[in-house]
Amino acid sequence: MTPEDITARNRYFLLSAARLAGAFGAVFGVVILGRAQTLPPKLLGIAIVVSAMVVMATLPRALAHRWRTPPGP
Repeated sequence: MTPEDITARNRYFLLSAARLAGAFGAVFGVVILGRAQTLPPKLLGIAIVVSAMVVMATLPRALAHRWRTPPGP
């Protein structure tokens, strides 16, 4: 494998890991939300779910934008 192929593979794995981290965060927030008895833990669960959804929507795109191949001359 060429160094470019290795870099592309590693970046793909990092994008996938970012998506999975967001999904696990959302599931964690839903679990907290489902087990909560009072308002503060419910608000915490909602905040975790919302922030995980934002991470899932923005982080992979931001990384892909940062790593995109520059246009040729």
